Amino acid sequence: MATGFWAKAASALALPVAPLYGAFLSYFIYHPPRRPYHKRPADVGLSSTDVTVPLDGVRRGLHVWLCPGDPDRVVVLGHGLGLSKSASLAQARMLNEAGYTVAMFDHRNHGKSGADRACWGMSDRHTDDVAAVVRHLRGTAEHATARIAVYGFSISTFPSFYMLRRDGESPVDAMVFDSGPALELRSLFANFVASGGLPVPGPMRKGPSRKALEKVASTAAVAMLRVQWPPAAKGAYERTPMLFLTGESDTMIPAAGVRALAERYPLAEVHTLPDTEHLQGVKTHPELYAETVLGFLERTMKK
Repeated sequence: MATGFWAKAASALALPVAPLYGAFLSYFIYHPPRRPYHKRPADVGLSSTDVTVPLDGVRRGLHVWLCPGDPDRVVVLGHGLGLSKSASLAQARMLNEAGYTVAMFDHRNHGKSGADRACWGMSDRHTDDVAAVVRHLRGTAEHATARIAVYGFSISTFPSFYMLRRDGESPVDAMVFDSGPALELRSLFANFVASGGLPVPGPMRKGPSRKALEKVASTAAVAMLRVQWPPAAKGAYERTPMLFLTGESDTMIPAAGVRALAERYPLAEVHTLPDTEHLQGVKTHPELYAETVLGFLERTMKK
């Protein structure tokens, strides 16, 4: 009882600064501490070369692991915010073993890619990352006429999806999304704050200060995107096959929100994996996951 009283009191005292801290967290979401790679391609049996893709406004550009396979079938893999391309190695091995060339990249402010301190227009900036890798591949003699798919994860599924607005600049042949995107944006960021993956001081973890912090962080994070969401179902959104993989037990980006978005687009397929949490499909149902992804790409990547 006493512990609960003091926790509420601490939360009330922290309330005046909670909105400021929420604003800080919105910046932190797009500029997280860099995590070291927990594995590299060689650790999972993949051969690879390191490639740097130039990017306007980002001095070091984007760092890419290019794993060779069929030069005419290429899959570009991103990663979730706060992670790095090493988080997608299981999917990269699955694809490469099936014969695909795989290009794994770090988004700006992640892994070994360059830093970008900006806090505005984040949707276009992260979309620029995906488009730059596709454009770089299409600019090489080896992959100039390849069929290319983009494979996004978690929050980075949003810029991958948004890239279809640039069909004339960086055309792709198929899209795969794991754990996102969804119809609503603000609830996504509120869930991200609530997940415990961000540094929240003890007094702001409960009570009124927590509510104020979540409201400001999620509202500011959406505003920083400067995005028109959802994109209209026209142009490349009508022509591009899309596969949405979502977890039945995902509380970060719930399956219902993913289905609500996907149903707007004529060539979208949604597969809900039972008893699966956020980004865990490749672990909870490895055979079903591989069968679904590889079957979709086999159908959509034929010349």
